[in-house]
Amino acid sequence: MGNQDRFKKAEFAAMLGIVINIVLALVKWGIGVYAGSRALIADAVHSASDIAGSLAVYLGLKAAKQPPDEDHPYGHGKAESISAIIVAVLLLFVGFEIGKSSVTAFFKPIEAPKTIAIVAVIFSIIVKEALFRYKYKLGVELNSDALIVNAYEHRSDVYSSLAALAGIGAAIIGGKLGIDWLEYADPVAGVIVSLMVIQMAWSLGKESIHNTLDHVLHEEDTLELREAVESVREVKKINQLHAREHGHYVIIDLKISVDPKMTVEEGHRVGKEVKEKLLKMNNVHNVFVHINPHNEDDQN
Repeated sequence: MGNQDRFKKAEFAAMLGIVINIVLALVKWGIGVYAGSRALIADAVHSASDIAGSLAVYLGLKAAKQPPDEDHPYGHGKAESISAIIVAVLLLFVGFEIGKSSVTAFFKPIEAPKTIAIVAVIFSIIVKEALFRYKYKLGVELNSDALIVNAYEHRSDVYSSLAALAGIGAAIIGGKLGIDWLEYADPVAGVIVSLMVIQMAWSLGKESIHNTLDHVLHEEDTLELREAVESVREVKKINQLHAREHGHYVIIDLKISVDPKMTVEEGHRVGKEVKEKLLKMNNVHNVFVHINPHNEDDQN
């Protein structure tokens, strides 16, 4: 798949998320206010945060597709991981706000929400689960941190909607049966939603930060790369191979040993052949090859 095709698919997914979240946030907020449901209002705020999240992903993808330049010779791939961090931070703030709003409801008079709130929540669950599956599959296909994090943001909305559904349902049953304490299940669900959102934000943010800090692939993940290098007959030894994740692609720093009696021109040809083989590998964006004279006693 070409780079342009990759970004077109990813940008479309981000824009689709923005449009759907705007509709869901407005529907859930309006029905939440009408039905008097704290849990549904909290869920609407969660969907509204997804708008900002999808927008951050879209802007990150736009930046990531820019070609290398003088200031960014390795490209702009990390823009995707940075946008994923922004999404995680937004989720964290939203989680705290939902929790704060729900806790204050315990200190005010409360009544069971209207039944229409359940319809809104079920509709949200169906739409958000479909959006999660679509974005997660595409994120894996395109190796995009930003899309995968954004997909899990939609999945967290599914979980929060399930919690809201349980809370709203229990509160309505409590109102019908005259069980006053059960009516507080609605704000309890709001608190549960907030904790789920905070946990999701922490997990996704930690992973994105890890990928941003020049994470290198573990040795077991570079076996295919090593095999490609060793397939070049003149390579005597791989002294060092660091495959750095740079957003959706990988940059390789490589040191190899060749016959010390080779001419500079012959060594350059070997390095060029190794580089060409690696660039044919999936997701490898650039390769820097250092040639060492082979020495049986040399460990570097």
